[in-house]
Amino acid sequence: MKTTPTTPSYKGFRFPPEIINHAVWLYFRFSLSFRDVEELLAQRGIVVTYETVRQWCLQFGQVCANELRRRRPKTGDTWHLDEVCLKINGKTHYLWRAVDQYGNVLDILVQSRRNKNAAKKFFRKLLKRLHHVPRVIITDKLKSYGAAKREILPGVEHRQHKGLNNRAENSHQPTRLREKKMRRFKSAKHAQRFLSAFGLIAGHFQPRRHCLSAEEYRAILQTRFQIWNEVTETKTAA
Repeated sequence: MKTTPTTPSYKGFRFPPEIINHAVWLYFRFSLSFRDVEELLAQRGIVVTYETVRQWCLQFGQVCANELRRRRPKTGDTWHLDEVCLKINGKTHYLWRAVDQYGNVLDILVQSRRNKNAAKKFFRKLLKRLHHVPRVIITDKLKSYGAAKREILPGVEHRQHKGLNNRAENSHQPTRLREKKMRRFKSAKHAQRFLSAFGLIAGHFQPRRHCLSAEEYRAILQTRFQIWNEVTETKTAA
């Protein structure tokens, strides 16, 4: 099953796509607030309000993230799963995250529980999104994973060891940084909406630099900027 390509529509906006998508890129790529982006644009003579930047990110962030997901190569066959606690309006929620062995974010889901049913819901979301079954899943020792895996992925190898799951645990660090910058998420829906786009867009511009030479890194980054320009229908300067 293939997803239908989607492109953002800029009809009715008074600013050109180049400015809109630069603002979206700044917000999702770096640990910036809407007001920070407003100030960076003002330094270049572009006068917009932080509320305008917020609307741009709401309207175009997820569309661009979905297209980046569609264009990326097939993900790895080893899935690392982990959950981290989020405090939202004084209530405890859990951010479930899955990454492959290369650190690519496969999907996230914000839920109020971390029991067997919550794990099953996350497994189903992953399978629906990726359309393939992993060879191995690696988790910590939370029993909910094993119980859900026996029903949803009975033939898949399951390794439960906290030390093997650093890939997933490290992938939570950018989220913690943004959570602090945003002074916590306002609601579970807000967290789900933001992180669904953030993980894909930020990850797209963060290849595993420590594994690459300087020349390889620059070449990969140039390719990824080209993909971003195609996704956002942004024209590059001649």
